[in-house]
Amino acid sequence: MVSIKNRKKIVALIPARSGSVRIKNKNILKIQNHPLLAYSIRSAINSKLFSRVIVSTDSKKYKKIAQHYGAEVPFLRPKNISLSNSSDFEWVKYTLENLKENFDFFFILRPTNPFRNSKTILRAWKLFQKHNCKFSVRGVGLTKNHPAKMWYKSGKFIKPVLKGKYKNQPFYNSQFTVLPTIFLQNASIEISQCSVIRKNKTITTKKIIPFIMKDEEGHDINYINDVKNLSNKKLKYLEKIEV
Repeated sequence: MVSIKNRKKIVALIPARSGSVRIKNKNILKIQNHPLLAYSIRSAINSKLFSRVIVSTDSKKYKKIAQHYGAEVPFLRPKNISLSNSSDFEWVKYTLENLKENFDFFFILRPTNPFRNSKTILRAWKLFQKHNCKFSVRGVGLTKNHPAKMWYKSGKFIKPVLKGKYKNQPFYNSQFTVLPTIFLQNASIEISQCSVIRKNKTITTKKIIPFIMKDEEGHDINYINDVKNLSNKKLKYLEKIEV
């Protein structure tokens, strides 16, 4: 089992492109007097787990903010892999290749989840080690909107997204309590081996370990109401920042 003490190299990758659609400049939106981006940076640094904490951004403005809070921005991300339809694989591959340094593992810590603090990071790392660092880890939480109650339009009619039956009744006519447990991935944390980029041409292993999180830790900010509705219960998870 790989321990923090004898690990080789682990890099924190924090993606912060400037072209967010749902909230303009979402990654630097202020929460408790600091930009969202700052909380991921300080959580990574305070965990004392990483060889380097790297922000991947296409913006000179974001670069200055990231550096102010202690992250490295060794280069800007090209615009052609900073689009709304760009895959994670593109920017992770670009970043790892251009760092010109060999790392064993990488974490993705997205700025849109400021409630994943240094304690959360270390818990996820322990889970990764528990499985001998063989499988990727991804943050998930119980879904509140079950896919068994979702539909898609097909011609004049609708069809269920998730098919299945309970006591000979289709899932969509069954009580929520009898439906299979479904998890929704959040933007909190992802851990993987750097080798998967070359071997699998994606950011994860074929089998993925769930890092099941409390609602507060897994809260993702995508819409302005996600900010307006923040409770004190969630805010207490924020990493304390002193710069």
